Amino acid sequence: MPPLRRFWPAIASGFVSEASAVALLAVSAWLIVRASEQPLLLYLSAAVVGVRLFALTRAVFRYLERLTGHDAALRRLAASRSALVRRLIPVAPDGLSRTGRGSVLAALVDDVDELQNLPLRVVQPLLSSMLVALGGVVLVAFVSGPAALTMLGCLVAAAVVAVTLGWAAGARADRSVAPLRATLSDALLDHLGSLDVLIAYGVEASSRARVAAADARLRAAVVRRAGAQAASSALVGLLAGLASLAAVLVAAPAVAAGSLAAPGFAVAVLVPMAVFEVFAAVPMAASAWRQVRAAAGRIAGAVPALPVDGLVDETVPPTGVGPALGQGVRLRGVGARWPYAADSPALSGIDLDVGPGERVLVVGSSGAGKTTLAHVLVRFLDARGEYSIGGRPVSGLAGDDVRLTVGLCEQHPMLFDEDIRQNLLFARDTATDADLEAALERVGLGPWLRERGGLDARVGERGALVSGGQAQRIALARALLRGFPVLVLDEPTAGVDPAASDLLLADLLGAVGPDQAVVLISHVAPPAGFVDRVVRLGA
Repeated sequence: MPPLRRFWPAIASGFVSEASAVALLAVSAWLIVRASEQPLLLYLSAAVVGVRLFALTRAVFRYLERLTGHDAALRRLAASRSALVRRLIPVAPDGLSRTGRGSVLAALVDDVDELQNLPLRVVQPLLSSMLVALGGVVLVAFVSGPAALTMLGCLVAAAVVAVTLGWAAGARADRSVAPLRATLSDALLDHLGSLDVLIAYGVEASSRARVAAADARLRAAVVRRAGAQAASSALVGLLAGLASLAAVLVAAPAVAAGSLAAPGFAVAVLVPMAVFEVFAAVPMAASAWRQVRAAAGRIAGAVPALPVDGLVDETVPPTGVGPALGQGVRLRGVGARWPYAADSPALSGIDLDVGPGERVLVVGSSGAGKTTLAHVLVRFLDARGEYSIGGRPVSGLAGDDVRLTVGLCEQHPMLFDEDIRQNLLFARDTATDADLEAALERVGLGPWLRERGGLDARVGERGALVSGGQAQRIALARALLRGFPVLVLDEPTAGVDPAASDLLLADLLGAVGPDQAVVLISHVAPPAGFVDRVVRLGA
């Protein structure tokens, strides 16, 4: 919910707007019937002015309600999304290993968007409609007590029946819409992200059928939800008619007896219609509440509870200054576990020293823990044992500060759907075009850059427009711009043609400065002379 100081103008404006709608119909009904009796114009002037006043206030305050309500809700929405991102950062990437990309995307986008409906479609409509309905009953009570009682009974019945029916018929659909949307998002991401492989193996049609099936299930759930809302609204409309009909039946004897004038009779019969038009927001608010509650539950489920076993407990605030490399990196008796797999340590008993300017090749069979070691070095995973940089234990440093000294080029580097310039500027936003071109030249992409038309060339979604080797070179250029004293290269030849692996490793290691330490994790040994020693992980 937005702060009350920002949201109360929306509640007040909504109430005035809806109260004006009821008052407009009441005054209009009285005016039309009273004018048919042909009194002096003097007796009608106040009602004429009232009709104009309520017509204007209804429109003006409706605009103010939308303006102030959305301003408060969207400000809160931005703060909620930012807070969610800040909550995810300490556990990313390894703490999100059990959550699909589509689920995280749905939580950050669709489910957070759904939260704005709490103030806009639940709280504000409920408060306004309840107050206006109560005011309408009081208004009719001044004209006809029996008509007010019948209207109150129909309002209570409408609230109970519409909300109960909506909950029974739409709750299941409400709960299923967002998970189905996440499933569709996952299917789309898998299909589009692996389209070349799917086509190559002739299974693109089955993947497309999976996307179509997920879309059909989502569409069916949305239709069921809409049907429940429509049934609730229809019941409210039916009870609105019954309220007016009941008002006719209970007020007619008073008109016949002369105790109720014709204009008052018109007010008693027609005001329920206006009140029920406002009251129609109640079943819609109930449906919106179910959706908001389900979205909040999914957001809570997408965010792991802290602390996560195996991850760094980020209680130390970052200083923005990385530890000096000094004598280098030192590991003694280091072990590590992946989150949610606490019973199976991925590393244990690791002793490793990496000095300034040293090139160390780490080899081992698949599953030996090479990538785990890389994630320990950059503090994505917590290290059990002694891990120090320049003599300073990393347990007393923030993970962000460690990553100012130790950088990681991942097996599948993240390239954004931007031009080459922007993908490099993420590393150092003050770099000039000459700095960017020099970094690309160092990693062997100078001729390629000129062929592509310069730094404005796009790389595509997750680097779809460049090869695996080119993506690794761009990632290394980005790391060189950042100037990490220690650089970890995790399987840089993954996805690269074996014939080009030696050239890529030679270019990558040759581009690194003489004072930078390099930990190369690779199944493929680099050409002779490029590494100082080899460390093998086993058992």
